[in-house]
Amino acid sequence: MTSIDTPEAPRRQRLAQAVINQLRSQIESGVLAAGDQLPTEPQLEAQFGVSRTVVREAIADLRASGYVRSIQGKGVFVHDLNAQDRPVLTSIEIKSIPETLELLEFRLATETEAAAIAAYRRSAKQEAAISEAHQTFGQLIASGAPTVDADYAFHMAIAEATNNRFYVQALKTFGPRAIPRGQFPTLPDASDPEYLRKVHWEHGQILNAIGDQDAESARQAMRAHLIASQKRYRLLAQQQ
Repeated sequence: MTSIDTPEAPRRQRLAQAVINQLRSQIESGVLAAGDQLPTEPQLEAQFGVSRTVVREAIADLRASGYVRSIQGKGVFVHDLNAQDRPVLTSIEIKSIPETLELLEFRLATETEAAAIAAYRRSAKQEAAISEAHQTFGQLIASGAPTVDADYAFHMAIAEATNNRFYVQALKTFGPRAIPRGQFPTLPDASDPEYLRKVHWEHGQILNAIGDQDAESARQAMRAHLIASQKRYRLLAQQQ
């Protein structure tokens, strides 16, 4: 068994990313070819020495990135990276990709530090507001309702918890369009429950760090969250 559950990588997000990296490498190198079925969840747990939750988060990320696809009742299969059934975007969506990447780059530079500042400045009321936005997001996923506004509300609550008006003003400048999937309604993962649950889990890591007043963990959790989004839309740009 190749275990990656080491003391140096205790966080579930890092474990999931390690699984993602290894499976992606196997797919890109041809070790796992198009059409091959991935091992079952228990087999992946044993192979990588991680929990089922970590495995599911990794598969959700690979699915959202187009590396694998699920077939009901059969399992998860490697997707043909050269297939013609890539997401078909409208002309408006295609034109939005460069701006989306620029916006994510800006958010990475500002919101990572905002999360850290919020961790040591937030009041009890502000922490409750972040938690409430997080809970609302989860409820919307469960009901199948749109989540963009709730996602934006979560990030705005963090900006407000910095008690620095410039962070708030910066995020208000963009409004809900700061949330990338709102600009790409034809993408399958825009409303995919598994993908949205992964986003919700990432938010939970940020919330927990802010609640613990752990500035560095809050910074890293926000960074991991935004980098995951960056990777997704860079891949989308390559597919067009």
